[in-house]
Amino acid sequence: MTSTPGTAPGTPPGGQSRLRRRAGTAAVAALLLAGIPVGAAVSADAGTPKTATGPQGQKLTVSATTGLDPAQQKVRVQGEGYGLTTGIYVALCKDNGDNRVPSPCLGGADMSGGSKTSQWIVPPGDPYEGDLAQAFGPGGTFDVEIEIAQKGDGLDCAEVACSVVTRADHRAAGDRTQDVRIPVAFAGQDPGDGGGEGVDVPAGTVSYKSAADFTTAGKPLDLLLHPDSKKLYVGADNLPDTADVDERGLHVLNPENGASESWISQAPGSTGALRASAAARIAGPLPGDGVVYNYPLRGVGSAKSGDEAATGVWLAGSTITDIAPGTTPGTVLVAQGATLSEIERATGTATRTLTLPGGTQFAADPERGALWYTDFTAGKLHRVDLASFTVSGSFDLPGGSGGMAGFTETDPATGAVWVGVGRSVLVFDAAGTLVKTLVGKDLARDAAFDTASGRAYVVWQDGGDLSDPANDNNGTLTVYGTEDFAVAAQDLSLPGNHSQAGAASLAVEPGGATVFVTSPAEGKITKLVRQVSPLVIRAPADLTAKDGEAVAIRAEAEGTPEPTVRWQVSTDDAQTWKDVEGATESALTFTARTAQDGYRYRAEFRNDVGTTRTAAVKLTVTPATGGDTGGDVGGNGDASNGSASTGGDGSTGGDGGTQSSGGSTTGDSDSTGGSGSTGTSGGSTGTSDGSGATVGGGVAGGTGPAATSGGGSLAATGATVMSVTLAAAGLVGAGVLVHRRARKRTEGAL
Repeated sequence: MTSTPGTAPGTPPGGQSRLRRRAGTAAVAALLLAGIPVGAAVSADAGTPKTATGPQGQKLTVSATTGLDPAQQKVRVQGEGYGLTTGIYVALCKDNGDNRVPSPCLGGADMSGGSKTSQWIVPPGDPYEGDLAQAFGPGGTFDVEIEIAQKGDGLDCAEVACSVVTRADHRAAGDRTQDVRIPVAFAGQDPGDGGGEGVDVPAGTVSYKSAADFTTAGKPLDLLLHPDSKKLYVGADNLPDTADVDERGLHVLNPENGASESWISQAPGSTGALRASAAARIAGPLPGDGVVYNYPLRGVGSAKSGDEAATGVWLAGSTITDIAPGTTPGTVLVAQGATLSEIERATGTATRTLTLPGGTQFAADPERGALWYTDFTAGKLHRVDLASFTVSGSFDLPGGSGGMAGFTETDPATGAVWVGVGRSVLVFDAAGTLVKTLVGKDLARDAAFDTASGRAYVVWQDGGDLSDPANDNNGTLTVYGTEDFAVAAQDLSLPGNHSQAGAASLAVEPGGATVFVTSPAEGKITKLVRQVSPLVIRAPADLTAKDGEAVAIRAEAEGTPEPTVRWQVSTDDAQTWKDVEGATESALTFTARTAQDGYRYRAEFRNDVGTTRTAAVKLTVTPATGGDTGGDVGGNGDASNGSASTGGDGSTGGDGGTQSSGGSTTGDSDSTGGSGSTGTSGGSTGTSDGSGATVGGGVAGGTGPAATSGGGSLAATGATVMSVTLAAAGLVGAGVLVHRRARKRTEGAL
C-alpha cells in the first residue's frame, strides 16, 4: 500500500488529506474487484447460531447459518480473540477447504464504508480506521452485520460450498492464520449433513478424457459402432502424403485398441467393375455384423468384416448427398440433392420418389414414421411422412438461411430433431416446434445420442482459418441432457480438430462410457472415456459412544475410476486435519476414549478426476458407567493421528490404557485400589500416588477420579503451516469450483 506523499507510512491522514486517502484506495479497489449488491435486507434470522474456533484460538459466531433467504439475508457476525496486528475481512465466500484462501467472495472489500455485504476490521490506529474500516474492540473483538445472498459477484452458493469467513485483508493476503469458516446454507440446501464437497471439481462431475488415437483408417469420414458385433466401422478416404498405399474404403477396427480387423477397399462402379472407392457415409448396421454405406458418387454398397470387396449398385441421377435405412428390410432412403428416394439395395430400383423444394440432407425417425429434410440454403426444415411419402410440414430454421450446413440428426428417444447451423444447434420437438437453441464457439458438425443416459453428444469443429480471431484450431465435444438441454459433462477441447479437410463425426457406446470422434484433418479417430469425480452415496453422521466402546464410522462413494478412500481426523474443531494412518477402508473402526471427545472425522475420496470429502462428523465420548473386572490388554488404535493405543496390564476395576500422539500421552481409569504406579508412553512418563490412574501404561491403583490427559493430544502438534505466497488478491477472485449437493444424503454410523 502506498502512503500519502509527505507522510510516514502508516500515519493516518487527516483533514483534507482524507480525500487523497479515498483516491489512494482506488489501487486497492482494483485489486479487490468488489461488487456491491443493493436492495432491502431481510432482517429475519434463519436457522440457529453457530460458532467456530480459528487456528490461533479466534472465536467466530454467525447468528444464522441454515435456511437463509436466497435473495438477501442479514446475519450478525461476532468475533473475539483476533490478533491486533492484522486486518481482516468478514464476508460470505466460496469455501475452498483447509489452508486454501476462501475466494471468490460476495461483495469484495467495502472500500466506501457504505456497503454491508462485507466488513473490514482493522487494528486500532490503523490508517484506514474510521469511515472505511472498523477497529477491533478490546481483546480482538468485533460485532458487525453483513447482508448476504445466494448468488452474486461470481459466487453461486447453489453450486459451491459457501461459508461466512474471516480472512486476512489484502495487505497480508497469504496469511491463513486468520481464516475461520462457518458453513452456511440457503433455503433448499443442506450442507454439512451428507453428500460431501468436491475439492478439485464438484462431486459427481462427468468429464471425458482422451484414451487413445487410432490412425489405422486413413482420413476418417464417418463412424458406426456396430450394436451386435461391437466392431468400429469407419468410412474413409485417402489421406495424402501419409503413406504409399491408397487408404480409401471401409475399415473395421477393434474399438479397444484401434487394431485393423478388416479393410474393404473395392466396390462396384458404374459399369459393375470393382474399383477402389472411399466410403463417404454409413447408412446403418446389417443384422449381426456389417454395414450399408454410400461410396462416391452414386454407389450404395454393403460389406462386413472379412469381405474382400463390397457388393453394391450404382444409381442413376445426381450425386448421393445422404443415406439412411429404408422403411422395409432390403431398402435404403437416399437423398440426391432435393430428391428423396427409397430404393431396393439388390437392384437399385426406386420404389418411391419425392422431390422437395430444396435440401441436401435428412434424418429419419422410423419410430414415428417421419423424416426431416434440411434445406440450409433456404433456411427451411421439411417434415416428410414416411407412410404417404409426402411433405407434412415445413418450418423455419432461424438464422439458417444461407448458414453453413452442419448436420441433421434425430433423437430416437424423444423424436426431437437437432440441426447444426453455423455455430448453433437448433432443437425442434417431434411436432416441429423450436424448443432450444444451443450456441457454441465453433462450427456444429455432428451429433449422436445415447438413449440409455438421455444424453446428446455434439462435436464442434474450429473453422481452421487462423486469420479469423474467432478460430484457434481446436474443436470441442459438448454433452447435453436431451430433456433439459443442460450441459451434462465438462466440455472437452479437441486440439487440432478443424473443418478445413472435412467434417468430424461421432459414435457413442451405449451408456456413454466411450465416445469416438474423428478428425479428418489429422487422419485420426480419438477414443474418449468417461470419468466421474467421486460422489458420496453413504455419508457418516455424528455419533456418541461411551469410553472404551468400539465404534465404526462408514462412508461410501461412487466414481469412475473407482475412488480410493482415506479417513482424516481433526482435534481442533475442523480447522486442521491429519490422515489416520492405515485408514483406507469404507469403515473406520476404533475404540472410543474420553480424550477423543469432540474430535471430528471425515472421509476423503480420490480418483483421477478429483477429490471429494464427506462433511465432518463429531464424536462425543461420555464416561463409562461403572467398571469391569480386569483391564484391557493391548487396546485398539484411537484413530487420532494413526497412532495406536496400548492397553494397560490390567487391575481390578475399569479400563486402563494410554494414547500416543506425537509424543503426548493420555490415560483413563475408573479403577479403585492401592498404591500408585508408573508408566511410559510415547516418550513421556507419568506417576500417580493413589489419587487416580497413571498417565501412560502400567497398573492402575488408588482411589479417586478418572485420570485426565497427561500433556496434550493431537492438537499439541499445532496448526498446519502453509508455505503459499499469494499475490495481492481481493475477496473476489478465480477459483476451482466446489460442489455441495443440495439433496441431503446421510446414514447413521454403525
